[in-house]
Order: sequence, then C-alpha cells, then structure tokens
Amino acid sequence: MRRLRAAILAVLLTAGGQPAPAQEANAEPVASPVLTLDQERLFAESLWGKRAAQRIEAASTDLGAENRRIEAELTAEERALTDRRPTMAVEEFRAAADAFDAKVTEIRRTQDAKAREIGRLHELERQRFFAAAFPALRDVLRNRGAVAILDSRAIFLAADVIDVTDELIARVDADIGAGTDAPVPDAPESDGTAQDGN
Repeated sequence: MRRLRAAILAVLLTAGGQPAPAQEANAEPVASPVLTLDQERLFAESLWGKRAAQRIEAASTDLGAENRRIEAELTAEERALTDRRPTMAVEEFRAAADAFDAKVTEIRRTQDAKAREIGRLHELERQRFFAAAFPALRDVLRNRGAVAILDSRAIFLAADVIDVTDELIARVDADIGAGTDAPVPDAPESDGTAQDGN
C-alpha cells in the first residue's frame, strides 16, 4: 500500500504544479503505475454511447409526441363532457366526471412510468458498455505496466500523459463497436385502457 501511495505521489509531483504538455499522438506511452480515465467521456464519446444517446433522444421525442396527442384527446373529451352536462342528471354527470378523473390519473401514471423507463435506459446502456469494455481496460492496464486506473474526477491533480481516455475510446470502438440496444425495462402492469388515450 505504501508503494502505491508513493507511486501516486510521484505521479502527482511530476506535474510540478504546472499543466503538463499534451501527449503527442505518436508519442510512446509514458510508463506509470497509475493511469487516469474520464469514465463519462469514455462512454459518451464512444460509438456505443453515441448510439445509446440517439436511442434515448428518439424515445424521449416519441414520448413527448404521444403525451401531446393524449393531452389533446383528453382536452376534447373533457370539453365534450362539459358540453353534455346540462342534459345529464347530477348523479350521471358526477359518475362520468369521476370516471374521467380516474382515467386521467391512470394515464398520468402510465406516462410517468414510460419516462422513468427512458431514464433507466441510460444506466442500463452504461452498465452493459462497461461490462463489454472491461477487457479493453484490462489490456491497457497490463500493456502500460500499471496497477490501477483511477477516475480522473476523483484526482485533484495529475499529468495529462497518464490519461488513457482517448486511447480507450479508440480501443473499445474497434473492439465492441456500437453494441446493441439494451432491452427496454419492464413497464408496470396496466389494464391497457390508458395506453391509447381512449
């Protein structure tokens, strides 16, 4: 443990408190027991992450369109019920209004669940990506002769030359490509009446 701490300290001190020059593309990798990685950038800038982002954006757009359609349908239904009110008995109208309110509540629950599913897709895609990318991370660790890859967000100061994010983006793109769509999370059970807004 002392050796690892000393190695980390040595890496930090090599920066000398000054920004390290960017590593040239063709330069030999610098030997270091510790490497750094920007996990968020690795995922977001990889082919896999870009595919996932496009999928999530498309799903969000579709859900937004569906919500607007349902809102228009419910508005029309509410207006029709209001127009019929003068011709309905008090109890009949109250029953119809209660049924409409229950329908709106169920539709809101269903649509909110769909929004949560889309939110969960990002984490599912991220988990699958890092599981698939693990061999590439392990190989870079071994090839560099390092003992650890640390998240760059958890480090106060480090030389740029030990960051392997760009190297890993290229590596995982070549090894696993864009991947495949994660299965959509299970939706909550519904009686189906809220799905079409009818």
